Amino acid sequence: MPPRSTSLGDLERTVMDTLWAHGPALTVRDVLDTMAGDKLLAYTTIMTVLDRLAKKGLAERTRDGRAWRYTATSSREELAASALRTTLENHQADRRLAMLHFLDDASPAELDDLRAALAEVAQRHD
Repeated sequence: MPPRSTSLGDLERTVMDTLWAHGPALTVRDVLDTMAGDKLLAYTTIMTVLDRLAKKGLAERTRDGRAWRYTATSSREELAASALRTTLENHQADRRLAMLHFLDDASPAELDDLRAALAEVAQRHD
């Protein structure tokens, strides 16, 4: 199931980065301890962020004794793809035009990456 929302605030993104890098199933304490070097955050703040991520469908939680363990429901790449897809779906009438504007601002390296990705997808479908 795709995530319901791909919009992330700064702290949500940092927590997701922690889940991706140190997962697969972390408690609130695990996340807080991993992020300890970033800045002083309250346990309840991290708990609230993880709960919000679960409600958005970006993380799932499972009971482990008295604690909850959180796991990212998708990879970074899957989340980025979902955000792009959602953006294009929101511009259904002029999707091609939106893509052209995006590509007009792309660097040569980004265009090379796009060509390589399109070639790989074409090869998978042959």
